[in-house]
Amino acid sequence: MDDRIKTLAKNLTSYSVNLQEGDNVLLDISGHDALPLAEALLEASYALGANPYLHLSEPRLTRAYLKGARESQMLDLADLELARMKKMDAYIAVRAGDNSAELADVDQAQLARYAKAMSPVLRDRVDRSRWVILRYPNGAMAQSANMSTAAFEDFYFQVCNLNYSQLSTAMDALVQRMNQTDQVRLVAPGTDITFSIKGIDAVKCAGECNIPDGEVYTAPVKDSANGVIRYNVPSRYRGTTFENVTLTFENGRIVHADGNHPDLLEAIFDTDEGAHYLGEFALGCNPFILNPMNDILFDEKIAGSIHLTPGSAYDDAFNGNKSDVHWDLVLIMRPEWGGGDVYFDGECIRRDGLFLPEDLLPLNPDAFITKE
Repeated sequence: MDDRIKTLAKNLTSYSVNLQEGDNVLLDISGHDALPLAEALLEASYALGANPYLHLSEPRLTRAYLKGARESQMLDLADLELARMKKMDAYIAVRAGDNSAELADVDQAQLARYAKAMSPVLRDRVDRSRWVILRYPNGAMAQSANMSTAAFEDFYFQVCNLNYSQLSTAMDALVQRMNQTDQVRLVAPGTDITFSIKGIDAVKCAGECNIPDGEVYTAPVKDSANGVIRYNVPSRYRGTTFENVTLTFENGRIVHADGNHPDLLEAIFDTDEGAHYLGEFALGCNPFILNPMNDILFDEKIAGSIHLTPGSAYDDAFNGNKSDVHWDLVLIMRPEWGGGDVYFDGECIRRDGLFLPEDLLPLNPDAFITKE
């Protein structure tokens, strides 16, 4: 077995979810390409004295299930999944699908019903357990990143086996600044939007919930967003890739949405009332992730990016918004993507993707990579 896989399994079990002796951990593995990592995770879990439980699935079978599943069937499945999740102390999910568009021909209303049925399981996992989710490298991911398989594997393990404790320390100053900030303004081509984050906690993500990781998030005050944002990173959501999504806000609510699939956009935001409001604002700062690959677990961590997320807010940065939607849409603000500024209470804290205040300089890619 590739030593990098063993290292990743050790990092996931001992650092990301901090397994202790006697812990129950659910290993949720999707896609046969991830079997080597699944084997390594079993070995690493046992070595720590934990009790791993294994769940295997295939994206093609998930599609076949969803094409015909009745709502009552989905609710019964959710009850079973929730009962299992409640017995777990930790959760590690590995996704290795070979076709990111596998669900593209599943009816949007059916996908919305499934998301609604499974939402109690998601909430229990997020709110109660120690969890981490990651993709596993395969040819499909390499193709999406426009890289050879070998080059992508090197990139993947560099990013996923990053020294996240070092990144965590560098994030502390940004967390402090966000906790002291009221008004945020984002300015970029096609974008000029303001909102408040006053009184809502900032949370750093440094390898404990997602791998790869590297963001600090909070949430806008629910009724505070005004202006327009144009996202410049393609986003796959519910099996469809959306491009050039542009949202207009008035008093926190989306009043207009535009993009390459306007009808599907409307269906997503009409899922429920909460889908019309924002649930997250985050700054991406992983020094090794620079370009999008249509995979949100990577794209939302891009150095010099932000994501402003319609839908449900997280409980640890809660703004009162609840929804079955949580759609991370990304705007890169580095010069090659058009540039842009992030203002906290009138001070420009990041310009063209680089932090400016002295206390935030350790988060810039060059400073971090130099330390590596």
